[in-house]
Amino acid sequence: MPVSAPPRALSALVGLPVLLFALITWQVVADGPLVGVDERLSGALVHPDRFSELLSDLGNVQVAVPVLVVALVYAAWHGRVAGVHLWWLPPLAGALAMVLVPALVAPLKEWTDRPGTPAVPPAVGYYPSGHTATAFVAYGAAAVLLLGRLRAPAVRRTLVVLCALLVLGTSYGLVRRGYHWPLDVVASWCLGVVLLAGVRLVDRRTPPGRTPRGVSRSTRRSSSGTPSSSNGPS
Repeated sequence: MPVSAPPRALSALVGLPVLLFALITWQVVADGPLVGVDERLSGALVHPDRFSELLSDLGNVQVAVPVLVVALVYAAWHGRVAGVHLWWLPPLAGALAMVLVPALVAPLKEWTDRPGTPAVPPAVGYYPSGHTATAFVAYGAAAVLLLGRLRAPAVRRTLVVLCALLVLGTSYGLVRRGYHWPLDVVASWCLGVVLLAGVRLVDRRTPPGRTPRGVSRSTRRSSSGTPSSSNGPS
């Protein structure tokens, strides 16, 4: 089954974060003027407290990844029961996006070698933020996989809002506590958008499968409004 080109909106959604990430990375490596703005902004925002530390913990692997695992299992079960062809592909895409987070972030940290804020012990390797990327991809991929399998509009809206709050809460906590510069967080947002766009594309393009178990083809046609031999023409 041929797959058409991604929609223009999706291409723009991926292209803009890539450009922004390249700009931020260039500024961090070159110690450009944007870094000075970033440091002044951090100085105005940093105020370590217990609440900000708890928020930053939402980006821990031990917290975020189990949420994604639950969504992966549900998406796989839902697709398998519904008889979807390649039902395992969207969950695999979500898992692969999560695996790519450390695979991308770790080399970038080593290459950029950015020092931390004055609120943390002297060290390097803070760019980009691994906690932000973990939260963005784990909660975001969970939302992407669940949205396509939920029908109630109120539940879907609640899921999107909850995902946004978790990611923003993590980001705020990391900056407020001083664990990361603001640009570290923004760069990880950019990476997260690109990875989630891939999950969304795979989920949308996974072809429908056979008729769900226990449902005959004639029953499915009748329920969709197509006349069957038992009820005659409408």
